[in-house]
Amino acid sequence: MSKLTTITGRALELASQAGTSLKHAVPSADKLLQTGAALGVAKTGGKLAVNFVRRNPAVAVATGIGVGLLALVAYRKRKQDQANGPIEGKSRRVEARKVNGTSRTSTARKTGTPRKPRSTTRSAES
Repeated sequence: MSKLTTITGRALELASQAGTSLKHAVPSADKLLQTGAALGVAKTGGKLAVNFVRRNPAVAVATGIGVGLLALVAYRKRKQDQANGPIEGKSRRVEARKVNGTSRTSTARKTGTPRKPRSTTRSAES
């Protein structure tokens, strides 16, 4: 075995021990590493997006207009669905009742004013 192989093996052992001790020392180290990776991806994606917009401004403007139109259509659809949707509240069924013809529904009749009698004969004009 050469000294280079021995040094590489020893370096791998030390890195493994350091990672294990770090994991036991800080239980949320895994979460921190994931968060750091997510931030790195977001940063790289942001740089790519900025470069794309600089090279293709017309595509960026068209995309922005398209997204705005889609948002407007979704907003109007939601409003229309709310207007045509069911009304919230309580409801109860009202059963129809038979009316025998002697009930008084007009306020003038409730006060006791008499009605004019209907004539049963036809007038000469009709």
